[in-house]
Amino acid sequence: MPHALAHTPNILYTIVTMFNDCIIMAGGAGTRLWPVSSNRIPKQFLPMPSPSTEPEAVAPGSFFNAAVERALAVIDQNGDGRILIVSGRNHMAPIIEACQKYSANELSRMVLIPEPEAKNTAPAIACAVNYIDWMSGEERKVLVLTSDHIITPTDRFIKDIAAAEAFAQADKLAVLGIKPLGPETGYGYIEAGQVISQAKEIPEVFRVLSFHEKPGREKAEEFLAAGNFFWNSGMFAFSSKFILDEYRRSAPQLIRPFDRLRAPGETSFKTEGGLRILWDWLNLDAAYNETEAISFDYAIAEKSSHTIMVNAGFNWRDVGSWDEYALLAGSNGAGNGEVYQINAKNCFVDSDIPVALIGTEGLIIAVRSGKNGRPGSVLVAKKGETQHVRDIVAQIKAQGRNELL
Repeated sequence: MPHALAHTPNILYTIVTMFNDCIIMAGGAGTRLWPVSSNRIPKQFLPMPSPSTEPEAVAPGSFFNAAVERALAVIDQNGDGRILIVSGRNHMAPIIEACQKYSANELSRMVLIPEPEAKNTAPAIACAVNYIDWMSGEERKVLVLTSDHIITPTDRFIKDIAAAEAFAQADKLAVLGIKPLGPETGYGYIEAGQVISQAKEIPEVFRVLSFHEKPGREKAEEFLAAGNFFWNSGMFAFSSKFILDEYRRSAPQLIRPFDRLRAPGETSFKTEGGLRILWDWLNLDAAYNETEAISFDYAIAEKSSHTIMVNAGFNWRDVGSWDEYALLAGSNGAGNGEVYQINAKNCFVDSDIPVALIGTEGLIIAVRSGKNGRPGSVLVAKKGETQHVRDIVAQIKAQGRNELL
């Protein structure tokens, strides 16, 4: 159980002190939206659906673009604020394409770090923070953002991030928690303890007692009834040297391979589409090969005695299923693609070839024809059943048909 905090930061919520660096986690396969989301173009690079009830969510581009917009809103653009994008090497093309909408000044603040292999979030953050430490040589305030969520409104996001930033300055590990709207089994949970900061018009801040992975239905209902469990947003704030110390204390075997890296030289970088890419960081492949695959929550956050949680007041959607995606994007034959229909009701289609519906009702249809040279795939699911897409993906893997993913 966390020890008592030495002090509560004096937080000025009306003035946002910006972060020096923002890490955008842009890896992952996004298999819950298969076959449109794939290993090559996962969910974060798909067009973001626009909730009709949340006009601010209407933003050009993808989930990833929305994450970059959030990062630009909270980094220090008057100083040397930077955005580090951590993603797989096979995702470089969609990232470069997505970044073409940004100005030369905005691109000058971005660096893409391509991971040689997927090892979950703890190695990815360790890699990025080591880069920050090597390139700066000083204490930096760091924010970790996800790249596949819908978050609105921006002004409330900034207010909550200001609280996290204030505690990060005080050598705390701040996580953004979301008040649950139901017994959701697709999210991790945070058990909150004592309130340590509470005032009118600012977010509550709690001690963190424990982290819990995605629960079954019965356990999720228990968490909801308890009243002190929050969804884990996967967003964290901390200072760079503090978190490196936490790695060395809680996960020395994980951080050790990254500690052996050296500052990359100019020849380590290349530029494509105006985006600076850390293409050849000496010994990075060896570091990833040697480290373990584990989440930041397990490796660091749940072991730290300095973890606190900000009760985020913004609207947060993970869009973790085709049902939710269709609900946000619209139904009755709406969606992405050319759709023809007769006597079709309450259906959603996302297809790169024309689709005709006759006498159908309550279906979600996702089609990728193979125009890009990959095998074509079709999903036909009854609405309310799309949580089983992950089970279909497991069957595909078991059959050794990974080219379909």
